[in-house]
Amino acid sequence: MPQIEGMSDSIECVVVGAGVVGLAAARALALAGREVMVLEAESMIGTGTSSRNSEVIHAGIYYPKDSLKARFCVAGNRRLYEYCAERGVPHRRLGKLIVACDEGETVLLDAIRQRALANGVADLEEMEPAAVRDMEPQLFCTRALLSPSTGILDSHALMLAYQGDAEAAGALVAFHAPVQGGAVRQGGGFTLEVGGSEPMTLECSLLVNCAGLGAPALARRIRGVPPESVPQDHLCRGVYFTLAGRAPFRHLIYPTPEKAGLGVHLTVDLGGQAKFGPDVEWIDRIDYTVDPRRGDSFYAAIRRYWPALPDGALQPGYAGIRPKIVGPGDPAGDFVVQGPSVHGVPGLINLFGIESPGLTASLPIADRVVAIADGSSD
Repeated sequence: MPQIEGMSDSIECVVVGAGVVGLAAARALALAGREVMVLEAESMIGTGTSSRNSEVIHAGIYYPKDSLKARFCVAGNRRLYEYCAERGVPHRRLGKLIVACDEGETVLLDAIRQRALANGVADLEEMEPAAVRDMEPQLFCTRALLSPSTGILDSHALMLAYQGDAEAAGALVAFHAPVQGGAVRQGGGFTLEVGGSEPMTLECSLLVNCAGLGAPALARRIRGVPPESVPQDHLCRGVYFTLAGRAPFRHLIYPTPEKAGLGVHLTVDLGGQAKFGPDVEWIDRIDYTVDPRRGDSFYAAIRRYWPALPDGALQPGYAGIRPKIVGPGDPAGDFVVQGPSVHGVPGLINLFGIESPGLTASLPIADRVVAIADGSSD
């Protein structure tokens, strides 16, 4: 493992996973004065969920009141805009239109607005169809909500900024360093078996499991962690299709939510490339394949709010996988930031089910990790 050559085989804190949440946690711990090493199995930062999403800065609209998703997203929205401005991370506050396309969905908008208000999101604006057409002439709806605090960012630039802050505070990031297993040590701390080209054994007193899709499996590989404290993991793939040519919209466009996600919505990146998705498909193994045939159902979903979508305009884009800890048909799950009060293992912090809005919520999630590590939060 050349990245940590010359290091001793013991360090105070190990963060497993160099995605956006792992890097945010490493940054927060290093800024708090801890000795930190990030172990990443891949060759670079953010190769999993963190680089396969819509890159949206969410407002905190949809999540149940007092859930971690709601609280961390609302707080993270403000902080992320401030952080991006301070650190020069490319971003844009575009605003989002949540659209109802029939009277049944119009009723859903009322529930969405009430939930947003309960979460502290007070800037939603109700829009009648004529006002929406003035803003977006090609958009069809029976009514809409405008979320002005929703935006987009460059997720890789954000992760680079987090990594830079962490390293400036003394943290190290080691690549090609998969944690293959480990054990809780008698007397406290952990022994980790690290693979890669130069396998080694590493001891630490604080272990933060930010392994994303692999977080439950990693927790199960640490001997001494109670199996009953580790949730069952599920994989939910969503594919994106990109639009040939430029989209005729200036805002993000979202339909009313589906049971397992936010529907086939339209987002754009900072270069102006439009994409639609993600859809919902429960799978048994990690597979980022995009089946072009799934695009057939996209046309019907999109034409409910953009009737003029041309035939043949959609091209296969990419796929992401949501790290679910609830299965098909179950109520939506919350973030789990699990400390010793749950599993009884001093020094272990597990992060499970960190799906959307994990990117927006990354700074508050990292603060919670530090608080648990300091013993000031459960």
